[in-house]
Amino acid sequence: MSQDTTTPPPGASRNAVEDAVAGAVAAHRDEAGALLPILHDVQTELGWLPPEATPLVAKALNLSRADVHGVVSFYADFRDRPPARRVLRICRAEACQSVGGRDLARAAEERLGIGFGETTDGVDLETVFCLGNCALGPSIELDGRLYGRVDAARLEQLLSADSDKAGAP
Repeated sequence: MSQDTTTPPPGASRNAVEDAVAGAVAAHRDEAGALLPILHDVQTELGWLPPEATPLVAKALNLSRADVHGVVSFYADFRDRPPARRVLRICRAEACQSVGGRDLARAAEERLGIGFGETTDGVDLETVFCLGNCALGPSIELDGRLYGRVDAARLEQLLSADSDKAGAP
């Protein structure tokens, strides 16, 4: 069954998607390996990569839809759905795991009632395999802000607080 590309995805108008792709392509078309920067720019503009962006990017770069979709689905940083109101990313790398990261991950899943890669109550729970804050693990990123030495109690405090008033990292 073919994908319907006439209906804009939720949260993004057809013109917004077309404009985001056109702007990204114009900025990167002549670069070697232009696909990744184009996808990043579209996601930055829209907050995610709507499915209707795939054929537009593919056509602009003379790639197949499968090539573009393969890149989008391979890299965890690309979103295939609109982000939740809040995004919680927990480091699952060895340095953080060795100082309580596993317990923190379990606490997050229990607190939110979901697993990694899922959304609930306006929060996306995501895995990341290094936030570059290894000396202060376990580390999280909440709403784009980095926090170190996070335990279950601190996580609860951060999730309960307004993202602008969550406290110092």
